[in-house]
Amino acid sequence: MAPRVRKGQGSTKLSKDEFARRMRERFCDPSFGVAGAEVDRLVEIAWSGYQEYRKSPRKQKAGPGFADPEYELPVEWLATRQRILAEESRQRDPASRSRVLLVCGSARSDETCPGEMSKTFRLVTVARQIVEQSAGFDVDLLDLSHLTSEYGRFILPCKACVATAMPLCHWPCSCYPNHAMGQVNDWMNELYPRWVAAHGVMIVTPVYWYGAPSVLKLMIDRLVCADGGNPDPTTTHGKKPDEAKAIELAGWHYPRHLAGRAFAVVVHGDTEGADVVRRSLTDWLTDMALIEAGRSATLDRYIGYYEPYATSHDALDADEPLHEEVRNAARSLVAKRRSIRAGVPEPDTRLATPRPK
Repeated sequence: MAPRVRKGQGSTKLSKDEFARRMRERFCDPSFGVAGAEVDRLVEIAWSGYQEYRKSPRKQKAGPGFADPEYELPVEWLATRQRILAEESRQRDPASRSRVLLVCGSARSDETCPGEMSKTFRLVTVARQIVEQSAGFDVDLLDLSHLTSEYGRFILPCKACVATAMPLCHWPCSCYPNHAMGQVNDWMNELYPRWVAAHGVMIVTPVYWYGAPSVLKLMIDRLVCADGGNPDPTTTHGKKPDEAKAIELAGWHYPRHLAGRAFAVVVHGDTEGADVVRRSLTDWLTDMALIEAGRSATLDRYIGYYEPYATSHDALDADEPLHEEVRNAARSLVAKRRSIRAGVPEPDTRLATPRPK
């Protein structure tokens, strides 16, 4: 007997008054007062889309290469997929330059409330210099603090489709944009191709309350589709959970869309948790079949241990050994990428995975 789809968590449907109140919050600046009639009109249009649940109002037929070429897919999803395929082709080209995705995992920025740059960004700059000075290498800097400092920049949360059935989790994610819910401007549509384009990934991050910063964790959660995600939403006809369950139970192959890339991880903290975050990030990346660059490529350290936050940048100035360790992590990543490019196989390359999930 096929498993049944469980229901009953309760409705989150808004009344029109509450919907309008929430939408009008975007126009609370008194300057919008001159456009009252226009705002009223926009609220009515948005309410219509919400009521009719027009999640993807612009679609087109999937076309050749899909299980159901006549099924209509969102144009935004198709555009992201096309960028992924283009970057994948470039990434696999033996003549292409090696690209390192260098991730700054801190939410702090001198362009928003804290008024001061993060120590993480300074360490990222140290690593960047090493990679850029390496022959044949380019850096793609991903500063996740833009989520806190840049207008209209969002990474929307994972909806956990994978926990219903792996084939329901599409690669790239098809949960967004959701125009009916106002869930738009999802940065992941840009970040998926950037991860695919990379030959190596280096994450530098602080510890926030014993864990990874929310800006980093949002991206991590949304990359779940990179490890086993379904590249063909027509097989589940969008988000049909019963169809996805049937596909998984028939035997799902769990494609690893980012496998084979090298990685390095640097985690810093002030009192606790750096080792925990370093291990969790390393486990996450290796679970996606990325390759740890070497013993020097993953480290956790404390800056100004139990010292005032106000002098933490001064503590970083004085910790030259940490600067050199970060340089070594970057050097290790460069060396691992070169060995991969030279065709040096990993010891477990040909081993079958007994637990593919």
